[in-house]
Amino acid sequence: MSDELPLPVPGSEATPTPTDPAPRILIAPTAGAAPASAPTTPPLGRRRVPPSHTLGTHLRATILFLALSVLLSGFAYPAVVVAVAQVIEPNSANGSLLHYPNGTVAGSSLIAQNTSAPFLFWSRPSLTDYNTTLGADTPPGPTDPALGQLLNETLNYTREYGNFTVNASLPFWFVAPSASSIDPDLTPEAVLIQIPRVSEASNLSIAFLTSLVNAHIDTSIVPYVGVSYIDVLQLDLDLLPLEGR
Repeated sequence: MSDELPLPVPGSEATPTPTDPAPRILIAPTAGAAPASAPTTPPLGRRRVPPSHTLGTHLRATILFLALSVLLSGFAYPAVVVAVAQVIEPNSANGSLLHYPNGTVAGSSLIAQNTSAPFLFWSRPSLTDYNTTLGADTPPGPTDPALGQLLNETLNYTREYGNFTVNASLPFWFVAPSASSIDPDLTPEAVLIQIPRVSEASNLSIAFLTSLVNAHIDTSIVPYVGVSYIDVLQLDLDLLPLEGR
């Protein structure tokens, strides 16, 4: 056997087919060079601020938000509430006004008035003389010594107009002021105790005044929730024509 290798015949070399993978050439990176795909970062001192975080952008957003808040909460919302209230309950929206028999405005059913005429029913005492622009301290409670002064004044009133007896007990609402000092409401007991004085000053019978007071009692819509009350101003306005005044 011969040890010689067969020589290739010219033209007989195998040619690569199209399916053969193309040869890859690897180039070694030079020393100290960064990879081509590595992102480049600018120096820290030259970093650009995104346009959405500039001072001018924040100022414009703040001014726009402030303007929209004022328009919505200061104009749009009150206008919508007033419009809806005028449709649903115009009397309450206009201040719950009460009128004299001749049509003039007497006041609001939400605010008490200083009435001391003997032929009318009186409201609760007021620490501000029924002034809506003045504030007042917390009214005295049942154990407060300051309540004694109000009690003595009320006792003097009732003695003067002849509807006080030794065994009478005055309702707390008729003696103590309310938290606002302009509360127009009284409990029925605090109004019924005034009937003898009003009857004597107006020449109306006690039975008639009792029925009139009972007709003005407002009770809670939900049973056993809240207390019954009487709007004294409305009661007095209905009483004036009956007295010929």
